[in-house]
Amino acid sequence: MGPMPNRANARILVIDDEESILNLVAIVLGNQGYRIEKANDAFKGMEMVAAHNPSLVILDYMMPGMDGLQALKQIKSGYPDTYVIMFTGKGSEEIAVELMKAGASDYIIKPFSNKDLVERVQNVLKVRTVEISNRELTLEREQLLQEIKAWNEELELRIRKESEALKKAHAEVVQSQKLATLGYLAAGMAHEIRNPLNSIALFVQLIKEGVNDLEKVEYIEKILKEVDRVDATLGKLLDTARRPRFELAEVDIGEVIQKALDSFTPQINTQGIELNYSSRKNIPHLMADPAEIQQIFTNLLLNAVDEMPESGRLDIELDYDSNDIVILVSDSGRGIPEKHLPNIFDPFFTTKNRGTGMGLPIVLRIVKNYGGKIEITNTGNSGTTFLIRLPIA
Repeated sequence: MGPMPNRANARILVIDDEESILNLVAIVLGNQGYRIEKANDAFKGMEMVAAHNPSLVILDYMMPGMDGLQALKQIKSGYPDTYVIMFTGKGSEEIAVELMKAGASDYIIKPFSNKDLVERVQNVLKVRTVEISNRELTLEREQLLQEIKAWNEELELRIRKESEALKKAHAEVVQSQKLATLGYLAAGMAHEIRNPLNSIALFVQLIKEGVNDLEKVEYIEKILKEVDRVDATLGKLLDTARRPRFELAEVDIGEVIQKALDSFTPQINTQGIELNYSSRKNIPHLMADPAEIQQIFTNLLLNAVDEMPESGRLDIELDYDSNDIVILVSDSGRGIPEKHLPNIFDPFFTTKNRGTGMGLPIVLRIVKNYGGKIEITNTGNSGTTFLIRLPIA
């Protein structure tokens, strides 16, 4: 049967210009436990609706000034929780349809029986209780759906962030494994290649001493040059894979960057590169090997300058927070193709016609030695930006 309305809480307003009808309805419904209020015209009735927001209005259809249909429309547009039963002395279907279309919950034809009045009022109030409850449940459901949607979006964002962090951590582990494997390989290569390489260089030098033909001497010198090149490549491989001897000292990062820039000044000027170097004051010093730290910026600047052979912009920003010294190195070159990003720190990986592909792996090894991080924060047609974080402690 549905929930029954609490009659003591149900306020009913009767609007009728006939005093006898007002008094009769008030007595009949008052005896049922309802709180009854009366108004003898629609204007006064509308004021009382606004003041008391009654559960139900019993409204006469024919009244002077403002008729019941006009009052009905105002009630339904302004007070949707107030339900309306219409009194009418005309029992035509056209009027009934008009009243129901305008929002009336029911209509009672005059004269009416007390029993019929009570039953109609009970039914309308019961329907009102159910509909308001359903409306509140629907609103609550919508709010819950919105909350669930927000939770899902937050969960998806957290999963995405965690997945990216996990992917990044996995990439760092893989990179560390590559460097470790390269260390074993490089150590073996240093022993197995350098010994015969030294023998080759020695015997070629001996051959050179007994040769007078200038053309053959030139060939021999080229052989020695290639031997030196192989040895230099092997040395870079060793630098990439393992840490050479180092000495810790207090390092002023700003001075190290400036020294690295000074060595590239002729090339920067020749290529018409605009240099912008900004540094925050009182940058903390690091306990580090100055040569290692300078090697970071020498390799990064070399790559940046190579990317801008015919003018460009080189930006370097030096800053720090509570944990790290933070350095941004940006160029306005061609950027790194997305397909190459996973491999840029791999030894021997290079897209240049010249070069060994050892620069960035060496930078990565040095940064990791100090517990730091290096990553690309931006790359594309506007250039590339490297972010380096070195722990202050």
